[in-house]
Amino acid sequence: MDLILWRHAEAIDLELVGDDMLRSLTAKGEKQAARMAAWLDRQLPEGAKVWVSPATRAEQTAMALERKYKTHAALAPLCGVEDLLQLAQWPHAKGCVLVVGHQPTLGCTISKLLGLAEAECAMKKGALWWLRYRERDGVGQTVVVTVQSPELM
Repeated sequence: MDLILWRHAEAIDLELVGDDMLRSLTAKGEKQAARMAAWLDRQLPEGAKVWVSPATRAEQTAMALERKYKTHAALAPLCGVEDLLQLAQWPHAKGCVLVVGHQPTLGCTISKLLGLAEAECAMKKGALWWLRYRERDGVGQTVVVTVQSPELM
């Protein structure tokens, strides 16, 4: 199974709207999302499931990909790692699952799956981590396929 964790692109400050769920992308964030989506569209297998946080900034990031997606409350800001993994059906889902979400949940998920000492892995806005689960000699492994940042696209 492949699990792609994509952090939403840069969003406006909370003080401008007062409700974290309503924060929209900045002009820079729109460009970040478009660059990453263009790269991801070339790489993402057909039939990949796309799950998105119901927060405005996450949906706007996902819309740049121009693929069908579903929102789920389990991906809202500050939701837990276990909620994300259960939704994605890690590690037993078939094919590829793309999750568009938030820090610290995405970073905590990366740390958990890679067995990192730190509880949270830093993740830039608009960046993605592509992880793959495989079994070798009867032992499950999480492999980093790629890490991409919109600044390098």
